[in-house]
Formats: sequence, structure tokens, C-alpha cells
Amino acid sequence: MNAPIEMCTLTQAHAPNASQAAPQSAPGPDLAAIKTRQQATWASGDYAVIGTTLQIVGETLAEAADVCAGERVLDVAAGNGNATLAAARRFADVTSTDYVPHLLDKGAARAQAEGLAVNFQVADVEALPFADGSFDVALSTFGAMFAPDHTRTASELLRVVRPGGRIGFAAWTPEGFIGQLFRLVGSHVPPPAGIRSPVKWGDEPYVVELFGPHADDIRCTRRTYNFRYHSPEHWIEIFRTYYGPTHKAFAALDGDGQARFHADLLKLLASLNLGGANSLVVPGEYLEVVVTRH
Repeated sequence: MNAPIEMCTLTQAHAPNASQAAPQSAPGPDLAAIKTRQQATWASGDYAVIGTTLQIVGETLAEAADVCAGERVLDVAAGNGNATLAAARRFADVTSTDYVPHLLDKGAARAQAEGLAVNFQVADVEALPFADGSFDVALSTFGAMFAPDHTRTASELLRVVRPGGRIGFAAWTPEGFIGQLFRLVGSHVPPPAGIRSPVKWGDEPYVVELFGPHADDIRCTRRTYNFRYHSPEHWIEIFRTYYGPTHKAFAALDGDGQARFHADLLKLLASLNLGGANSLVVPGEYLEVVVTRH
């Protein structure tokens, strides 16, 4: 049931001229206030329940980024540690970071259960507390994409990785299931004015805009992760309870609004379900990106 993988290789020849200034964050929205709200969103529910189902994405990303034994690896916005564990299983020297301590605790418990040595540290991807060039590889699975200041986030990832090192991340695409979900959520609970959508990180030209001036190579691969649940109602129950964005969206609506949101979610899930009448299998397209730093 996996969709075909579409491969797109973007090199410096396709990127903006390195002499051009990096894109600047547009003035307007209060990014600090938005970050505070986002932090509360991801601390709500229990993302780890969702996160553990996405482990295969961390393993695939670690392979794509060619994580090797002994390399210094940073996982940013790590959540409960999918990329963290994948890199540690490859005997890398891993530092796992997130700005939600509870999620790092979940990752630490997973690492301890597997006997993996990992350093866990509370840190914000927009202000990483590490010296320039501290890591050989930086990873993020569906994490860095949610930071409100995209330019600053990309700059921090580039800063902490050594020249010749790699930045690997996975981001949901605008066209895929999660991109559609976020648009649906926004139609019921509008996002802050002026904020850039996180799924822009799943758009190849935008990735080149962010990283191209400082990259020797950018490789983008469109992949599919299948969401597998008992039924559309089961998916809604899990995501309403544990996934911060949908958890907060339901909480922001009154009874009638919740009923309309629930009905729209059922329609979206039914339109994408490949699992038949007795199951739910929804393909979720994401972009896997590996940047080689200049």
C-alpha cells in the first residue's frame, strides 16, 4: 500500500546564489508568544503515544543521512526520540533535545529500556546551546518543521553542524494527509495571523530557499508513512486525546463546533482510507531531506 517514492536531487547549481542574503523572517507576528503557545500545545495530551508509531521514519532517516558509529549526532525537537534511538542503535554519540521536558523523559525511558547511551538535554531548536560545528549530523523527524521562525531554525541547524556534515529531517508535505489535516484544523481554529505553515518544510523549493546558500548538496525524497488504526473513529479518539494540535483544537471549540470538526475529520479519513470497511490505512506523504553543509 506504499505509494511510489519520488526522488528529487537538488544541488548547489539549483540553489540560490550563495552571495545572496539568507531569507529574513518577516516582521509582524509575535513569534515569542506563538512559541509559548506551541510549547503548551505539544506538552498537552501525550505525543509519545503517537510518536512511537512513527519509529520507522527515524530509522529510514538515519540511513538516508548515513549515520555512522562514533559520529556526534544531535536530534532536535526530538519528541520521544525516534531519530535519537535510530542514531544510538548505530553506535553514534547522540544528544537528544526538545523544549518539552516530559517528552525527553519518555525518550530517556525508551533508551534505558534498550540499554542505549544517550545524552538528553532541554533545548529550543531556535536557540541551540551548542558551539558552532559541534556535531557531524543533525536530525529531526517532524519536529524542526514546527518552530515558528523557519529561517532562524535553519540557521541554527547549519551553525551547529561542522562543514561537510549533514542535516537530515522529515517533514509532512503540504499535499499529503497531515497537510490536509492542518488545513482542516485551521478552518475550524484559525492559526495566528502571519505565521508560516510548518508543512512548507515539506516543499522542495522552500527547503532550497532555507538551506541552499549554505549547502553543497540537498537531496529530497518523497516517502509515505501509513497511519494504521482500527477505524476512522479510533484515529480520532487517539489524536483527540494525545496529539497536541488536534487535542487543543477540540478544546477550543464548543459542543457544536466539536461535532462539526469531528464530522469533517471523518470525511477526510474516509476519503483517504485504503484499509477497507474494517480497518484504517491512510497514506501520509512526507519529505525526507538530507543537506550536506558547505
